[in-house]
Amino acid sequence: MFLGKKLIKAVTFVLMFFSLSAFAVDDAVNTGRFNNIAIDGYDTVAYFTQNKAIEGDKAFQVKWRDAYWYFDNKENKALFVANPEKYAPQYGGWCAYAMANEGDTVRTDPEAFHIYENKLYLNYSEGVQKRWLEDKLIKIEDADHYYPLETNVNSFNK
Repeated sequence: MFLGKKLIKAVTFVLMFFSLSAFAVDDAVNTGRFNNIAIDGYDTVAYFTQNKAIEGDKAFQVKWRDAYWYFDNKENKALFVANPEKYAPQYGGWCAYAMANEGDTVRTDPEAFHIYENKLYLNYSEGVQKRWLEDKLIKIEDADHYYPLETNVNSFNK
């Protein structure tokens, strides 16, 4: 009898765990697996001001959307603080191509970036980016739909 109750509790726990994980969403921002650093520590403002991927410095960091954003200098940090929505990459820095594919959250290569209509898009690789660019308007529309469904970004928009 005692063993039966333990088994029922264990099965119930497993079912609850897997049921809840089915409703889990990914973080709004692409951070490292073992840290909370956005977009691998690259300076998101530098993509706009210098048109290249530049690593940020921990000395110039800001916390936004539960992630730490690093910047190359205090000027870039100030620009971001004044308007993070303008400088943050679309889809929290998750791969734009993958996000368009039913909301897949895939890490990105900082060198595979594209600015379109003053918005920064990152991709998994330069090869994936070429495919994304072929249909970027459709991909952007799809990813715009999936991003709020598949991540916790709505919790920050309240």
